[in-house]
Amino acid sequence: MDTSNRNDSRPQSGDALLIVDVQNDFLPGGSLAVPRGDAVVPVLNRYLEIFAEQDLPVYATRDWHPPLHCSFRAQGGPWPPHCVAKTNGAAFAAALQLPPAAVIISKAATPEQDAYSGFQGTDLDSRLHAAGIHRLYIGGLATDYCVLNTVRDALRLGYRVLLLGDAIRAVDAQPGDGLRAEEEMTGLGAQHITVEGIAG
Repeated sequence: MDTSNRNDSRPQSGDALLIVDVQNDFLPGGSLAVPRGDAVVPVLNRYLEIFAEQDLPVYATRDWHPPLHCSFRAQGGPWPPHCVAKTNGAAFAAALQLPPAAVIISKAATPEQDAYSGFQGTDLDSRLHAAGIHRLYIGGLATDYCVLNTVRDALRLGYRVLLLGDAIRAVDAQPGDGLRAEEEMTGLGAQHITVEGIAG
């Protein structure tokens, strides 16, 4: 249930939209598909329209793995190969309407390091500080992995976080993982919103 204050949650100066890992390999048909992962795309496009109307910045993280990445099963990791840099699987969803000015943050781009958070091993924090960003609207894939860890780090680093509850989907490797992740994020201080709560 969206209990946010309508006016307080509307995007304004100092805000940025942060889209997490909406890449082909995480969509239906991809090598590490998130169930109904494609459902986030049209909702994120509505958020993108709202941010464009306000001329506010957009950031998008992506897994950008080398072929022998440590997270792949052949290297002892938990996952099948996915989001190998410069392949179609690593590309953003074709229907996702990222603006040309969107700042792309590549993560886990070296063989020996994995990164569930968009802040881990990247310059995302310094870029946000340089742009005067204090509040992040965060959505994407997957709720219980990269969204959760990105939100954790954002809050730890002092950002206010609005979690796009209608634009996230979970892997749910264990039933209920997604719900538990949402509860953790709001428990840590993230504010749960939906696009209906900020549109209009």
